[in-house]
Amino acid sequence: MFDSILTQCLSAAHDGNHDACFDLGVIFSTGSHGAQVDLIEAHKWFNLAAVSGHDHATQCRADVAEDMTAREIAEAQRRAREWLRLMTARPIGRNVA
Repeated sequence: MFDSILTQCLSAAHDGNHDACFDLGVIFSTGSHGAQVDLIEAHKWFNLAAVSGHDHATQCRADVAEDMTAREIAEAQRRAREWLRLMTARPIGRNVA
C-alpha cells in the first residue's frame, strides 16, 4: 500500500514538478513510503527529473544504473519516454491520472 507521501509525489509529478520526480526516484531506489525497490522505476523518475533540470538527478540516475542491466536501463528509458508522451498528450487544464 502506498502512503500519502508517495501519492502526493505522483500527483505533483503529473503536474510537472521535477522535485517530485526526483523524490519518486529516491522512493523507488530505497523502497520507502510503501513502495518496493524498483530500479527501473527509480531510473525512470531520476531521468525525468534530470531532463527537467533537477541538479542531483543525473548523478542519482547514474548511481542506480550501475546496478542495472542494459535491458533494464532500456526499459526505464522506454517508460520515461512513455510518461513524457502521455504528459504532452493530455488536455491542457485537465489533470489526467
